[in-house]
Amino acid sequence: MHVVATAGHVDHGKSTLVEALTGTHPDRLEEERRRGLTIELGYCWTEWADVGEVAFVDVPGHERFLTTMLAGVGPVPAALLVVAADDPWMPQAAEHLAALDALGVRHAVVAVTRSDLADPSAALARASAEVARTGLAGAPVLPVSARTGRGLDDLRSALAAMVAALPAPDPASDVRLWVDRRFAVRGSGTVVTGTLPAGTVRPGDSLAVGEEVLRVRGVQALGRDRAEVSGVARVALNVSGRTDALERGSALVTPDAWHHTRVVDVRLTGPSEPPTAPMLHVGAADVTTHCRPLGDSLVRLTLDRPLPLRVGDRAVLRDPGRRLLWGADVLDPDPPRLRRRGAAVRRARQLATGSPGLAGELERRGLVHADRLRRLGIAREDAGQLEVGPWLVSPALAQALADRVPSLVEEHARAHPLDPGVPLAVLATRLRLPSPELVRAVVRAPLRIAEGRVVAPGGGGLPEAVQRGVDAVRRDLASAAFAAPTADRLRELGLDERALGAAERAGLLRRLGSGIVLLPDAPDRAVDLLGTLDQPFTTSAARERLGTTRRVVLPLLEHLDRAGRTRRLPDDRREVVG
Repeated sequence: MHVVATAGHVDHGKSTLVEALTGTHPDRLEEERRRGLTIELGYCWTEWADVGEVAFVDVPGHERFLTTMLAGVGPVPAALLVVAADDPWMPQAAEHLAALDALGVRHAVVAVTRSDLADPSAALARASAEVARTGLAGAPVLPVSARTGRGLDDLRSALAAMVAALPAPDPASDVRLWVDRRFAVRGSGTVVTGTLPAGTVRPGDSLAVGEEVLRVRGVQALGRDRAEVSGVARVALNVSGRTDALERGSALVTPDAWHHTRVVDVRLTGPSEPPTAPMLHVGAADVTTHCRPLGDSLVRLTLDRPLPLRVGDRAVLRDPGRRLLWGADVLDPDPPRLRRRGAAVRRARQLATGSPGLAGELERRGLVHADRLRRLGIAREDAGQLEVGPWLVSPALAQALADRVPSLVEEHARAHPLDPGVPLAVLATRLRLPSPELVRAVVRAPLRIAEGRVVAPGGGGLPEAVQRGVDAVRRDLASAAFAAPTADRLRELGLDERALGAAERAGLLRRLGSGIVLLPDAPDRAVDLLGTLDQPFTTSAARERLGTTRRVVLPLLEHLDRAGRTRRLPDDRREVVG
């Protein structure tokens, strides 16, 4: 589907021309038909052989309804600008053209209507000259008469060529549907309409408005139920849930995919300095703002209510008093606070080269989650970053982290001499990182990672006094593998629970319980010896075969049970498994 918005001065024949192109009059309200004046947004559609479905959003041309006009044009990528041959160039034609230019609409056709009532040459020349001064320069300017049909074929051809040249939006994009109409249908409930610029909507989908998540019960496009609709398209959604917040200007969005902001930095293009409290128009929304100049056409807008905005969004800033318009390019929908003297000037320098992009975002934050980039609309690119799972780390921060790790490892070794290195999780906490895997990624030689710990060169060893005690225990066990040293013997050797734990982590001893230590291979040797007994065997038989005491054999057998190497039977006898 393709969507085209009309634009032009009041009573220049926009609705009549749309009716001639589609066979349907877009005015819905009785008052509109009675007065011959479009007040609300109107919609009608047709189908052309070469390009398929084409929907028209007909906007009001009266100066009092500029807000409604902007709501209709805001999400639409192409326009039909209508100028009457029997009228001079009028204020709303200029204002609507300025609005299209400010919104970044670059695909348009200009129709000079009523060419049967007056020579259209002057109007053609003036419209061409006015359009040439905007971003719509080069748009076809064609004479047409909706009453006689003169020029309609040429106009259809120009419109078909324009929509065929529009870039195809991504059907997999996150959804953001600006609501331009809400109403209730008996038996169905709440229905909203809008122009879907990209993405896909299906019945059963969840869409959020603010913090409320609504369910899409049904999808219609061009008057027909659809299994799915992808942008660009005019859609009507039947939604259920807490719909109190839904109104014109609301945005239905993919949940958790958009950053809702009340503060945004933008670049303006326009006639002069904006006022302190202009209106911001984006999509179908209009919001009062506070405008703070930063410098060089850069301003910070503080919005009366949060909106889901992304880098690269295009909006209109409007001064209602002077009827002036500015184009507003969203540079940063999540800008830093301006806390100190001169912060605005420094911020303007940061933004002078354009949108922050990935490099700028990383420079500012150091560490960014991929989901945040998605919400802000910042594309993934090569900015020299370190990528660890969903995390992106700036080159500067990655280097700073790598430089800090050695001193933290050394500090930990002094405070905990029995620990064989620093756990990655401990370093992540010290470095204020959200994941131990980020620490793993910045560890540099000669440091190494062993069993989830960062170990210094030569690290992982035991203090000399502890090592002497462990060596003595190992000598004792070498001649009697299951004669675990007594508590007195361990105390004599200076081996407390912390020292024994360090020895176990170093792979020198194995603890079976409080104060019970054997060599690391003791379980394997025990299974081999117990396998020579008649199966099943008693605890006493095991004690005799291993040449040890009940103090040792009981925790040893329990260890083998937990490891699945022996099986304890209901009569308390055991058997070797496998």
